[in-house]
Amino acid sequence: MVDKYLVKKYVANIIGDEYVIPTYGVWKKTEDIDWDSLPNQFVIKTNHSGGNNGVIICRDKSSFDKEDAIERLNESLKHDSFSYGREWPYKNVEKCIIAEKFITFGEADVAKDLSDYKFFCFNGEPLYCQVIRDRSSEETIDFYDMNWQHQEFVGLNPVARNGKMPVARPERLEDMIRICRSLSNNRPFLRVDLYSAGSKIYFGELTFYPASGIGSFSPEVWQEKLGNLINIAR
Repeated sequence: MVDKYLVKKYVANIIGDEYVIPTYGVWKKTEDIDWDSLPNQFVIKTNHSGGNNGVIICRDKSSFDKEDAIERLNESLKHDSFSYGREWPYKNVEKCIIAEKFITFGEADVAKDLSDYKFFCFNGEPLYCQVIRDRSSEETIDFYDMNWQHQEFVGLNPVARNGKMPVARPERLEDMIRICRSLSNNRPFLRVDLYSAGSKIYFGELTFYPASGIGSFSPEVWQEKLGNLINIAR
């Protein structure tokens, strides 16, 4: 579930292939990457690293810095999520590099960042959605409940801030909620990451420990409020 390559088959078996971003290639090391086989736009990343680590976007192959990408991928391959944050599901992940389709809003919007919709699911029920916008420029983070009401708390990093404009309710929010219920069923806590590209929904990843479990929310009262939603006895 934490392997960004193997999870695709796991998710497809539950909700269907149409929600899984197509994969162009898989390689063990950077020397093996078949760059010529990749289209003009693509995303290339390692399968084991969280956040922005090891995620590289190519919007135009003619100006793409391949050497920089190789350096970043090699650094990511050295990263060990288990040693860093003791996230045990990562301990035995067999590291690799994957290239996949670059998802956009549309042909005219290729320069825009695609917003991240990260649903915090407690015992199989999504309760809050963390929306991350402008990740590559001036990142903002907003939380919404499932009625799409903006929440007062922010997190999980100390510099997190809300966007200046509200986030529009996703066109297929009810479908996103249904997908989250299916993928988080019988889990005390699981974050389900999705993308909304117009009328299409794409799966991003599954996360057991946002910010390696050491992030924080503000106002501080929400540390306890959110923690109390996790029913570990169930």
